[in-house]
Amino acid sequence: MAGTKERILQTALRLFAASGYEAVSVSDIAGALNVTKGALYRHYQSKRDIFDCILARMEQRDTEQAKAHDLPEGTRAEMENAYEAARLEEIISFSKAIFRYWTQDEFASQFRKMLTLEQFRSAEMGRLYQQYLVSGPLDYLTDLFSAHGVPQPREKAAACYGPMFLLYSVYDGAADQESVTRLLDQCMENVRQSFP
Repeated sequence: MAGTKERILQTALRLFAASGYEAVSVSDIAGALNVTKGALYRHYQSKRDIFDCILARMEQRDTEQAKAHDLPEGTRAEMENAYEAARLEEIISFSKAIFRYWTQDEFASQFRKMLTLEQFRSAEMGRLYQQYLVSGPLDYLTDLFSAHGVPQPREKAAACYGPMFLLYSVYDGAADQESVTRLLDQCMENVRQSFP
């Protein structure tokens, strides 16, 4: 049963990434799986239920990414001490890992592509796009730098995150994706060297 639920989730996300959430119907998902809609409904109540499960997984994985790099997984207000304890080396390592996660992890990459497609079609998707890929990461880095007393933390955060955000799109269209990953690594090294 868990195998079927997972196949439905993976297939739905793949279709959402290719065509957008709104354009994909339950019939499309069932057809791609070669099952009936009734069989699909035994595992998920609706297309929205599938999406909510995708979103819950992304929230869980987002938290796991921060924990894996010894960085705070909550807000600065919730975890002031953890923000102050974060080291620049961890932030740089995390930035490199997050780039690989959003480009090379199939689930995360498809989620990113879906949000990119849907951001202008739905206010909810636009908010999620901002949260996961734009203002959320920028605010997070700003808070990390601010906790360390870095002058102009927002500008420093933009200098750090800007190349990542640009290179997501470059990566998707590159013939040599590994060269894009190496470029990102060099950009992060430049950020490291810009700190005293």
